[in-house]
Amino acid sequence: MNRYEKQLSTFKKWLLEIATKLDSTLSVKLWDGEIIPLGKNAKDDILFAINSQEAVTRLIYRPKLETVFQLYYEGFIEVEGGTPLEMLKRWDHIGILNIVRSMSKFDLFKTFWPFVFKIKKGTYDEHAYSKNVSESRDDKELVQFHYDISNTFYKLFLDENMIYSCSYFKTPDTSLDQSQIDKLDYICKKLRLKKGEKFLDIGCGWGGLVCHAAQYYGVEAYGVTLSQAQYDYAQEKIKRLDLKDKVKVELSDYRNIKGKEYFDKIAQIGMFEHIGFKNHDTYFELMNKLLKPRGLYLHHAITRRVTWDIRKFKKPTAYQKVITKYIFPGAELDHIGQTVTNLERHGFEVHDVENLREHYKMTLEHWVDRLWNNKEKAIEEVGVSKMKLWLLYLSLFAISFDRGTNNLYQTISSKRRVGPSGLPLTRKNLY
Repeated sequence: MNRYEKQLSTFKKWLLEIATKLDSTLSVKLWDGEIIPLGKNAKDDILFAINSQEAVTRLIYRPKLETVFQLYYEGFIEVEGGTPLEMLKRWDHIGILNIVRSMSKFDLFKTFWPFVFKIKKGTYDEHAYSKNVSESRDDKELVQFHYDISNTFYKLFLDENMIYSCSYFKTPDTSLDQSQIDKLDYICKKLRLKKGEKFLDIGCGWGGLVCHAAQYYGVEAYGVTLSQAQYDYAQEKIKRLDLKDKVKVELSDYRNIKGKEYFDKIAQIGMFEHIGFKNHDTYFELMNKLLKPRGLYLHHAITRRVTWDIRKFKKPTAYQKVITKYIFPGAELDHIGQTVTNLERHGFEVHDVENLREHYKMTLEHWVDRLWNNKEKAIEEVGVSKMKLWLLYLSLFAISFDRGTNNLYQTISSKRRVGPSGLPLTRKNLY
């Protein structure tokens, strides 16, 4: 038996053994074409395909999530018959982890020794952000790494208003386009926007919220973004909707915004995750400075579950490491307790906290389906590797919101003053 045959035989034997311990509806397709069900109820309509023994070898040498990303976008592993999200929903995540953790080093060596040989260096750094963010942080460069890929690419999976944040679904059957309109309206109602008020959107993206607020609530809307592609799109949209007298968007860092107690209302929708822990104090101090007394601030951000030992919270997880390397360089996720604490520390009174994680799960499912259905156009626009990376990251985020590993909180607060808040007594009126 040559090395190739020994590798195949050994890995196949191991898969068949662990399959009896799994409760999965997924099957694996090996590089010789054989399909092995991972559980008694496994189906073969969607397959996790291992296209080469090199995939196993590289995972042995570097057993990390980063390696899985690399193998997927290089084509050494594939999902056949469906999206990565559909595959992950069938994957017995806990079962696999328990089996691997229960294996001793001797067992692992005995099982995988045929794969232990020198491997060729892959091209897995081609799509990574290579700079050390902890040593030097260029926020404009970090933002443009993700958002300036191509407006055409983002149009393939976002809604008609190009909203790249959690939707708001009034029913499970609501379309993505309608749910994003409902989300914009939900934000405006929470902020109690009124005609003539000055409204600021920090990290305004492609201009969806500022245009909606100006059109339907009569505010003077101002937005900032660091993405050149988003800025160009927003300018075109403002001109198309004839809102140039009501909406102003600038290509600028939020720290350059001038004006003490200038804005009546401020919203931050999915931008806070990009600024980094070290900049939190600077950010909240500026928000307080820019708001008028009793002005309302809506904070919409992804968070992580807090760790039991709070000192370990800022230590990056394997998932964070790979996402910041390939998708969102420089991004760091807070926990909701820290968000509320920071708001209070910087002169805000917190009125309402709402978790919309199920809504984000549904949003991401729509994005995955749309990108999958438009994958050929996406490949033409950004290449197969980039398309795969986005498909995988969106799928993993959908799973994380489904499990509650990540959450999406909308927090309403006001610039604190002694005396009545000026807000209604019930949430019914607040929204």
